[in-house]
Amino acid sequence: MKKLFVLVFIGSCLTATAQVDFNDVFAAGVDDAEQFTTDYMAPLSESVVYSLATGWYNSADAKPLGGFEISIIGNITGFKNKSDKKAFILDPNDYENLDFVDNPGVAREVSTVLGNIAGTTVFVEGEVAGFTVRQEFELPSGLSGEGVDFIPSGYIQASVGLIKGTEIKARFLPKIEYEDASIGLIGFGIQHDFTKLLPADKILPVAISAVIGYTNISGDYDLTNVNIVEGENQRIEASINTWAFSGVVSTKLPIINFYGGLGYVSGKSVTDVLGTYRVTGGPFASEAYTDPFSITKKVSGVTGTLGTKLKLGFFRLNAEYNLGEFNTATVGINFGFR
Repeated sequence: MKKLFVLVFIGSCLTATAQVDFNDVFAAGVDDAEQFTTDYMAPLSESVVYSLATGWYNSADAKPLGGFEISIIGNITGFKNKSDKKAFILDPNDYENLDFVDNPGVAREVSTVLGNIAGTTVFVEGEVAGFTVRQEFELPSGLSGEGVDFIPSGYIQASVGLIKGTEIKARFLPKIEYEDASIGLIGFGIQHDFTKLLPADKILPVAISAVIGYTNISGDYDLTNVNIVEGENQRIEASINTWAFSGVVSTKLPIINFYGGLGYVSGKSVTDVLGTYRVTGGPFASEAYTDPFSITKKVSGVTGTLGTKLKLGFFRLNAEYNLGEFNTATVGINFGFR
């Protein structure tokens, strides 16, 4: 399971950048390379932000003083039917050197990192020592082209009840290393149950809470052994921060309960392409770029959650579906006392 998580998550969030053959895109110059890579990667960053915003609650009924719950949470964020996130319009007029081999100068759809459009050939052309130098290459396809239509995430989460309807939370994923990649996650949250302030709290059939959660996931990928382009100290470093703000309502029954929430997500991802890269073809051959660019993506949007929770003494199980720009299914295995 650990190997699958590392392979899929790091493979999508970090080495997805490496699907872009830098030896090709740098042949168009560093500015064109940055613009293409930014548009290519953007939907992936967005999907991860929405994925990490989930799982902060499975009830609006906050735990009493000393009550606790430890959870193992897994998310699947799908994009199989997100055709608008699988492609973007590449307009050669917005690039300095990049153009299509077929119908040059005419904008067309190309694949994002989530997509499956293959066989799109572009070229760069320029004068070198009085001679016209031209290089053609194929733009990368995406994860759907590899049969992957989801982004997984997972972590351990703990919740502890304080006084007056307040509950604090923490989530983490110990740093995992696999071959040349590593990834880790940490987050903190707070929940306040407003119904705990009412005199009739113990007889009310529902609870109403507010939840705030912050999550950071970071990773790096050493490109030394990938050999995608000549150079030194080549690596990718990525960090994604997510804030989730939610209003939650749930039933207060002994065994099976239902909960729902309306929330707002705000997040930011930063992917740094670091090291030295030397182009070996095209009009920019022999050019060297050091720490060539950093990609930043900001995301925000409204979300909705519907879920159910089964409570059997110390053991609890919950499942929920989160609606947003990207939809996420979440399952939690929980152990607690209250």
